[in-house]
Amino acid sequence: MNSEVPFIKVEHLTKIFYPAKSTSVLRRKSPQHAGFKAVNDVSFEVKRGEIFVIMGLSGSGKSTIIRMLNRLIDTTEGSIVIDGKDVGALDPAGLRSFRNETINMVFQHFGLFPHQSLLDNVAFGLKVRGVDKQSREAKATEALRLVGLGDRTHAMPDQLSGGMRQRVGLARALATDAEILLMDEPFSALDPLIRQDMQQLLIELQRNFKKTIVFVTHDLDEAMYLGDQIMVMKEGRQIQRGTALDLLETPADPYIEKFVAEVNRSKVLHAGMLAEPLAGADHEDGCRTGVRPVSATTNGSSRVEHVNGATIIADLLPVFAAGCDRLHITDEQGLVIGQLTANKVFAALSPKESVK
Repeated sequence: MNSEVPFIKVEHLTKIFYPAKSTSVLRRKSPQHAGFKAVNDVSFEVKRGEIFVIMGLSGSGKSTIIRMLNRLIDTTEGSIVIDGKDVGALDPAGLRSFRNETINMVFQHFGLFPHQSLLDNVAFGLKVRGVDKQSREAKATEALRLVGLGDRTHAMPDQLSGGMRQRVGLARALATDAEILLMDEPFSALDPLIRQDMQQLLIELQRNFKKTIVFVTHDLDEAMYLGDQIMVMKEGRQIQRGTALDLLETPADPYIEKFVAEVNRSKVLHAGMLAEPLAGADHEDGCRTGVRPVSATTNGSSRVEHVNGATIIADLLPVFAAGCDRLHITDEQGLVIGQLTANKVFAALSPKESVK
């Protein structure tokens, strides 16, 4: 399959919410003024297997977009094509199949059935799909194990903390084996430490399962930590779309610049984001030590350590501070994909000049 072909393609997406008393005639005569434009001509693409983050403050239109992706809300204008299918053109049977098999949603407030066990909650989507009891319970049990709740299958939701209940929400999405996960501020109701744990869990699960995830948040640190691509929204419009590094180094306007000013760059930038191509001689230089460096490479030595591209820069600062001049960066398979130099790291941690 061509990885360059977008898995999700959204073009000129617009949503206007009309007053309850407005008539269809009024809407036709004055479509631009008869209602509130919550989403205004937004276009973007999402590749298969990436985390695409929609970030913005309350009222920016981000949650409206995510609900249009699975047609909980119909579009006013524009198109949504997922895996070659026009979502807006699906008939009722096709839409049910799409929601049951292709796409799943993880809500902010968990959405668990209070009178059903964790096992039954996680297996619910499979039950709706018609999967037999033995198979669906086996899949639900495995999904609960993956999120760290394998010993709580028969617990009830009210016996769990907020973080545990959100783990159940993730398990339910994993159990259905949906290709796409829509996540609408799933961690915003959690305490900061639990929220960090859930972010790390999502990253770990993503490394193994490579789902296509559309993640909505109002927190820029969270967006930059999780997102392969980030789209920043304001008042229904797309302001900028790119990687965390794009937003930090080339903010599109003062609105973006204000957002990124307080970001802890060392905790949102990964080694892979800053990796540079290796020169020929550099490939021959270095030793294999695992995903984290075990000893610093000093300026007086040509020895280089290998670190995984997903390692955040904060974890590498002590190594560079000890005199390391460069590290080899590897992918998930352990193959070297580039090098990270001390100069590149310290330049990336320095705030850029203001947007004029």
